[in-house]
Amino acid sequence: MISGQATEEGTLRFAKRHGKAPGAFAEAQGLLFSTIGFGSYAPHPHQDENYFYSLEEAVHTALKEGCNVLDTAVNYRYQQSEREVGKALAAAIKAGDVARDEVVLASKGGFIPLDYPFPENPYRWIETEIVNRGLAEADEVYVDQYCMEPDYLQWSFEQSLKNLDVDHLDVFYLHNPEMALGYISYEAMLEKIEKAFALFETWRKEGKITWYGVATWNALTFEPENMEYIRLEDLAKAAEKAGGRDHGLRFVQLPFNLAKPHGANYRNQPLEDGFFYTPFQAAKKLGMHVVTSSSLLQMNLFQRPFSQTVRETLGRGLVSDTQCALQFARSAPEVTTALVGSKDPEHIIHDLAVLRRVPLSTESFAELFSL
Repeated sequence: MISGQATEEGTLRFAKRHGKAPGAFAEAQGLLFSTIGFGSYAPHPHQDENYFYSLEEAVHTALKEGCNVLDTAVNYRYQQSEREVGKALAAAIKAGDVARDEVVLASKGGFIPLDYPFPENPYRWIETEIVNRGLAEADEVYVDQYCMEPDYLQWSFEQSLKNLDVDHLDVFYLHNPEMALGYISYEAMLEKIEKAFALFETWRKEGKITWYGVATWNALTFEPENMEYIRLEDLAKAAEKAGGRDHGLRFVQLPFNLAKPHGANYRNQPLEDGFFYTPFQAAKKLGMHVVTSSSLLQMNLFQRPFSQTVRETLGRGLVSDTQCALQFARSAPEVTTALVGSKDPEHIIHDLAVLRRVPLSTESFAELFSL
């Protein structure tokens, strides 16, 4: 088992060893995060082809190329991603390429993971493994795939530690709580979130996690009238009820890319001062750091080449539209880390070459929204 956690000293050591340019690392909660992190999500987890490859070499390559943020979730590729991230981290530590205190390791809980090979009857598996074991009631499992009851989250968290073969996570996210909306009211969802945060605060006291967060898809960027909309300030209030003013809710994760820029330019988040802010701005004001996902929109950004104007604004020296997209995602002033993933080590080397470039200035980043 890998023991330990990311530390100020460790992440600074990593940054000194790998910092190729100003902006390659960003500070959050005293730790230095590479501004591009490794994400281990893969779409269509039910397809067998997702299990004919391993992420281990790609993750190890990312660590050697200057990426010290590893992001996963218990349900990604039905637990395979967590297991492979853990094996890669262990191999990198054994090879002397990295130390545990240099790496920010994050996972998520909420979705029911199943396992590969898949059970013949997933619904029966949920009944047998979740409901009959007392982890949740049948009506507390939403869309036959999501649950945020404390007993279930405890089981899920312990499964993540086992899969990763670690004794500590630096960040643990409550994964897409908006999945419950439409089945329960917004107020009832907030009550469940508060109970989940109280559990996370217990883990903090036990030394099992350092911080926690909420990872969402569209919940923070929808219009306030949308059924799946979540107000960031409500999450902050739930955390304060659960853990006091020194609560551990310090991270929020949401998609951000050239086709979904709403985190940076859509003022849909009201705060107590009576003004509306973008999700990124509101998070910062509430003491949360932003981690962004879907930097390449699962490669859907590249249906046609970027315009020359966009390429020039994003910066000369970037050799592909992929690198341009990553430069955009990591350059929002409030973004700590933009996640990208690949099973191909060569793609990872290509993507992480962006860390050798200076991020866009605030002025150049703002200019992109007027093109």
